[in-house]
Amino acid sequence: MSDGHSRMTHPAKPAQRRKTVVPAASSGRRQRRSAEIRERLFHAALALFGKKGFAETTVEDITEAADVGKGTFFNYFPSKDHILIAFGEMQLGKLEAAVKMARRTNEPLPKFLRELGVRMTQEPTRNPEIIRALLQAYLSTTPVREAMLDLQKRVLALHTELIRLGQKQGEIRNDVPAEEIAYVFRQTIFGTLLIWSLYGDATLQKRIESAFNLLWTGMAPRRDVTIPPAGRSSMPGD
Repeated sequence: MSDGHSRMTHPAKPAQRRKTVVPAASSGRRQRRSAEIRERLFHAALALFGKKGFAETTVEDITEAADVGKGTFFNYFPSKDHILIAFGEMQLGKLEAAVKMARRTNEPLPKFLRELGVRMTQEPTRNPEIIRALLQAYLSTTPVREAMLDLQKRVLALHTELIRLGQKQGEIRNDVPAEEIAYVFRQTIFGTLLIWSLYGDATLQKRIESAFNLLWTGMAPRRDVTIPPAGRSSMPGD
């Protein structure tokens, strides 16, 4: 029987969704798998660039060599040109490691810079097709070109840090701004690489050493010189 009062009914609470928690181990495996695929694509592309040339290598060639589906490539790289950006990042990583080492050791900077040129031109850089491909990246689409130019600015900053360290230790002339010396150093190495890439012979290390020996005659400390006030380098590209 009704007691004369209407009973209040409460709407049923919606069932709460349970959040799916991905085990850390599973997430870690996926990340490692993703990194592994990216590495395979990257190294397969560089090998093909060196063998067939950049222009002649297709995305399908790269995915076939890496043993992944063609669509997988675009999960990691927006275009073939972006492989070259990744290559530039790899070279930048080598340079960053070198700068850290220079800070920790007391190795003379002239010897260190000489060896740096050789270290930075080891494989896969020691392949003329790779160097020609890098040049092509600077002539590529605007986003790729801008990314490569940004990389060069970071390279110049690291070279400048090394030159400043040498100036502080009295091993490099300090009457010229560090930025200008770094610019010439970078230009000398890059120019030597480009000229060598036209020949593609076994003379790269000899060319690098010869270029550095001549460059060093202008980098060595000067006596009885007036040190100009510190200022921003007027060199382009800094």
